[in-house]
Amino acid sequence: MTKVPTFDQLMNPLITALRDLGGSGSIDEIYERVIQNLKLPEDVLSVLHDPEASNQTEVYYRLAWARTYLKKYGALTNSTRGIWALAKPDLTTVDPKSVVRTVRENDKKDKQAKATTGTPRTTDEADPPEEAQTWRTKLYHILTKLIEPDAFERLIQRLLRESGFVQVEVTGRTGDGGIDGKGIARIHGFMSFHVVFQCKRYSGIVSASHIRDFRGAMVGRADKGLFITTGTFSRDAVKEATRDGAPPIDLVDGDQLADKLKEFSLGTKTEMIENVTVDEAWFKQL
Repeated sequence: MTKVPTFDQLMNPLITALRDLGGSGSIDEIYERVIQNLKLPEDVLSVLHDPEASNQTEVYYRLAWARTYLKKYGALTNSTRGIWALAKPDLTTVDPKSVVRTVRENDKKDKQAKATTGTPRTTDEADPPEEAQTWRTKLYHILTKLIEPDAFERLIQRLLRESGFVQVEVTGRTGDGGIDGKGIARIHGFMSFHVVFQCKRYSGIVSASHIRDFRGAMVGRADKGLFITTGTFSRDAVKEATRDGAPPIDLVDGDQLADKLKEFSLGTKTEMIENVTVDEAWFKQL
């Protein structure tokens, strides 16, 4: 059985993936290109990092740390829209051991400096990857363990309405063949699509068979399908959702669901902290 690559072993494949993508790419694009280049088998890709606390696969989680280390090292940059890029277009490889050593030394110095100035620290390592932040773990626990299934369906109904859907109805409790609800997606006020959706509270990986079953229930009843889960999707499930000649199904995994809840402030609150810096040079020119 192939072992899951360590985060430092993923650094150079990550750089190669970005070069293949033209120097920049989204997290999902990078992930797909890395696993494609490395030819990672399904048994490796299906390993979850922590089934009790997260929907993330181990490969996805370790790639997040690889990105974070490379960013701290100065090899990568990222935008607020989640696009990652090579800091230098001609970058081809790095020495992973040097990256890890340099970043940890800098983090240690930063920790000591903050301790000296009395600045509180909330994590063992500075600036963990966004995918590893604790709010996601807490949200995942609430969605999968604390709220009832019908409450989860109402949450998805509210989320779709906030996203621009109209006439959103939850039908799952009526045993509607695997379909939990339906609605109309409005595109820029001109076009509209009838959509049926399934929302699955799941702590594992959604397989291709789940997608096929959902498609069988939606055929002839809508223009598109939408499958929302707290879990994640296997590569075969992603391929099945976009299979040529079959009704299209859009997929929303647990991370994307969390991002949307954060975007619309549904059960989440983002606090902006004011950071004031003093410009010594400005005073010297007086």
